[in-house]
Amino acid sequence: MTPEPPARAQRRPSQTAPADVPRNGDDVLDDIVSLLAGHIGQAANVVPRPTARSRTTRGGPKVQINIDYSDTDPRSIHNMAGRLGYSITSNWFAQWMAKLLIAGVLSRSQAAVFLFVAGGQKKGTGIASYTQQQISDGLNELAGAKKITRPTVNKAVKTLIEWGWLESVGYGRIRLNVTLWFAGNSGEQKNVLEEIASDHGNEYEAFPHRVGPNDLPGQQVLDFTEAPVRGAAG
Repeated sequence: MTPEPPARAQRRPSQTAPADVPRNGDDVLDDIVSLLAGHIGQAANVVPRPTARSRTTRGGPKVQINIDYSDTDPRSIHNMAGRLGYSITSNWFAQWMAKLLIAGVLSRSQAAVFLFVAGGQKKGTGIASYTQQQISDGLNELAGAKKITRPTVNKAVKTLIEWGWLESVGYGRIRLNVTLWFAGNSGEQKNVLEEIASDHGNEYEAFPHRVGPNDLPGQQVLDFTEAPVRGAAG
């Protein structure tokens, strides 16, 4: 009998180095997110370690990512006079007030009452807690002999309510049209608008959607160009 050949030792599969896998945009984005997570709150230039592909002399140029992060509080960019904070005003409304003043539609007393109330609103509510007497007293702090009277304030408030700039909510509280002037962030404004809509039955034509005056009377054209004045010494 022919003897069987000796069994050959079983070879193990050779281990080969894994081939470089091309990096796509998602991989680079993952690196950026990881770097931000690791260095958030630090002001530094962050350069990621080169990948296996970028260390080779082939396969394209090296990719370097620089991240600049500043821990400056974004709320610190404002530098406002006084201690009453600041409000956000519609640019359209600011120009609308200016036009109404020049046209003689918005009186000085109406503008003064609105600005005083707007500057006194409680942050995030759109509400200013003033009686008409308190408005009168506040506006007259710097006045001389000619002061604004309470009946004038009362008339101005009524007109501003008709125009949809203000709204009386009782108990000495005045609500501003928060689409025109608001002290607070967008989330707080959204909550106030939802509250206002609920108070008015979600009617689209109700406060604060209509801003008057609707029908402007005849306007006087004012000429601001320099012109010689009769009787003036030349």
